[in-house]
Amino acid sequence: MYYRKNKNERNGDKSAGIPIGQAAAELTEKKKAPPAGKPRQRQQQRDPQRKTPVKIIPLGGLNEIGKNFTVIECANDMLVIDCGLAFPDSEMLGVDIVIPDFTYIEQNIDKLRGVVITHGHEDHIGGLPYFLKKFNVPVYGTSLTIGLIEGKLREHEILSDCELHTVAPRQTVKLGCMAVEFIRVNHSIPDAVGFAIHTPAGVLIHTGDFKVDYTPIQGGIIDLARFAELGNRGVLALMSDSTNSERPGFTMSERKVGDSFDKLFSKADGKRIIIATFASNIHRIQQIVNRADATGRKVAVSGRSMVNVIGVGIELGYLKVPDGLLVDIESIGQYPPEKMCIVTTGSQGEPMSALTRMASCEHRQVSINPNDFIIISAKPIPGNEKYVTKVVNELMKLGAEVVYEDMYDVHVSGHACQEEQKLILSITKPRFFIPVHGEYKHLMKHKATAMTVGIPEERIIVADIGNVIETDGVDMKITGQVPAGKVLVDGLGVGDVGSIVLRDRKRLSEDGLIIAVATVDRSEGVILAGPDIVSRGFVYVRESEELIDEARKLMTETLQTCLDRNMREWNAIKGRMKDELSELIYQKTKRSPMILPIIMEISY
Repeated sequence: MYYRKNKNERNGDKSAGIPIGQAAAELTEKKKAPPAGKPRQRQQQRDPQRKTPVKIIPLGGLNEIGKNFTVIECANDMLVIDCGLAFPDSEMLGVDIVIPDFTYIEQNIDKLRGVVITHGHEDHIGGLPYFLKKFNVPVYGTSLTIGLIEGKLREHEILSDCELHTVAPRQTVKLGCMAVEFIRVNHSIPDAVGFAIHTPAGVLIHTGDFKVDYTPIQGGIIDLARFAELGNRGVLALMSDSTNSERPGFTMSERKVGDSFDKLFSKADGKRIIIATFASNIHRIQQIVNRADATGRKVAVSGRSMVNVIGVGIELGYLKVPDGLLVDIESIGQYPPEKMCIVTTGSQGEPMSALTRMASCEHRQVSINPNDFIIISAKPIPGNEKYVTKVVNELMKLGAEVVYEDMYDVHVSGHACQEEQKLILSITKPRFFIPVHGEYKHLMKHKATAMTVGIPEERIIVADIGNVIETDGVDMKITGQVPAGKVLVDGLGVGDVGSIVLRDRKRLSEDGLIIAVATVDRSEGVILAGPDIVSRGFVYVRESEELIDEARKLMTETLQTCLDRNMREWNAIKGRMKDELSELIYQKTKRSPMILPIIMEISY
């Protein structure tokens, strides 16, 4: 059965959407009132008592960018925070996406009470379809987040089987012996939240991806008051976003990009404007829509993910587009180019994205020309710089004017810099601190920042995926390791591509393939056909006839020798052929292509 429940409709589930105080009170021991005239001491000043242990088990998002997935476990209850994906690196040839390893969840499925989601970015929701195909548990998120999840589940044709709950900030969901309180944060997508997880051992805060934006495009500012209130009551541990931990100062407000758009739209007067940005950055898209409307331009959208997100944003009211402003990409030829603004995917130079297809003249509706003014409103993700540079170069070769981050303030981050990280650390006053969401260098830099605001080094845990971080309210330490890693998704295959397959693909890509094919009559001990030598990705046969002839002669001699000796084991014969040919090829070329002997036997 499929549910999409709001804060007042829970279909009989009294554990969802209950007031903050009620849920927290159920999980916190009642404190006796202090004697008259004696002030109440703050929790941090008391000697804490050991309580029911709680385990924090990161299964993704540490020492890597993306694939965020964290388990919180207490007694016989377990919940999951986020279920994201990561994109393959250059070594993962042919792989589409990377998702977390769910082995530990499978081993403890009876404990799992639900999944809570911080926001709708792919690195936080992209793994959910694969997770929900295995584990049919409730998913809780804010309105836009649930809307984006619905779209993903619909693509995987499992939407009707999933249980989705919409929760608003300042609401609490009770999951077993724990309660998860949703707290508003600012990010580069609306409806982002952090969590206060009320457990028997104490309160755990998980910020999710966040920044402090006092002038957000939409919605309220980060709920610093609630974070501070929790800090005054006592926070056992803080898990905080480390993505921008190397950057000093504060992250600029999203409105800074809007100011830049004003100037750039004026500069592009008389030209067609094409803007590439992240599909999920609805705040950025809203500012583009506002500027286009103010300058009398129509807006067209290119890229499947951009179309999907804008559709959800308009449907749920997070994106406000005046009637008649949005036109179909197929009909852009009906409008003067100087009255068009095209919003597209491809800000990271992805090979199949709309902007990349425009740059390579392969886009069906958009042909780049000198009258185009192109804005890349995003910062390259580490590792994507060369792809973005290639796209920029190709666009410029076609005569277009291209603006990117280094030239104007056309992008601001959605992640907190050091001063914002200090602010969260200072107001939550955690007993322990666990930096999350980042590579090792980011986690270590966040650790250093935490130490500057007085968090003792021995109370900061820089963990890795699979580590079991356990606390009883007094101590916190790494006590074990559980299965964790990367599961590769290639087409419809999930987990069927491993290190051996990737090794073979890498070798094929670097040195190519040689196939030696022969047909034999083993009963007579004669070669009936071949051996023929086929080369793919190694050498061009017509230009290397001498080498191919020598290889064919060697294979004939080797195979005939094996037949003369009455060798019965085909694998042994193939191994002998492979070894002999490999040695010859290396002597002649100093290369080691993959060699695949194929022997066909015919009996009369």
